[in-house]
Amino acid sequence: MQKHELTNKQAVNKQAVNKQLITNKQLITNKQVDNLVEIIKNQAIMTQLVAVYCGSRVGNQSVFVETGYEFGKKLAQANLGLVYGGANVGVMGAVADGVLSQNGVAVGVIPEFLLNKEGFHTGLTRLHFTDTMHTRKAMMATYAGAFVALSGGMGTLEELAEIFTWRQLGIHQKPMILLNTNGYYDDFIRFLQNMADKEFMSQTDAKRLVVCETVDAVIDVLKVLAKPDADVDTSVF
Repeated sequence: MQKHELTNKQAVNKQAVNKQLITNKQLITNKQVDNLVEIIKNQAIMTQLVAVYCGSRVGNQSVFVETGYEFGKKLAQANLGLVYGGANVGVMGAVADGVLSQNGVAVGVIPEFLLNKEGFHTGLTRLHFTDTMHTRKAMMATYAGAFVALSGGMGTLEELAEIFTWRQLGIHQKPMILLNTNGYYDDFIRFLQNMADKEFMSQTDAKRLVVCETVDAVIDVLKVLAKPDADVDTSVF
């Protein structure tokens, strides 16, 4: 876990990026979004994948990174794989390292413009480079049979809000889980309930987000709800 003792100001030197790895990887463009299902089917990854949204920073409490690593380990031990943003830093990197420590499947999806900001994990099962954030999120959603949000910032919140909205609109029927580490999301949970109370969201929709307080609870939910044949309607992307 020493590699995750990073400051929030850490930056990855673009010159240090492995150019050979980039050269050997296919760049998925926004124009290919409609073909994502076929692209993914061709990857021959048989493990059910869970999309994980979390921070590229470590936060100011070690529990956030430690929980990310623990979640990654237990995800792999449950024979579930990871699809995430592809970074090697912050909570994101910790989750991937946890999965890989158990010889699990970890798929990364990262836009090229983030390479000099977040870097990318070189030990992944599969790594995709995309042209935009939109393509990245569409590809992750297509890969995933379930969605889990760990501690993170506005990017994490935006990803969770988008996938929550897609569920409301009937675009997917996949489980959505929030891991509320040390009460990190307490205020957000109250805000969701306030939306429902003020009738800007139905009570039914508000309850679609499964809130868990521990890693073990998340894994238990995934074992029950994650379906191997889960799919998403990509026609709306």
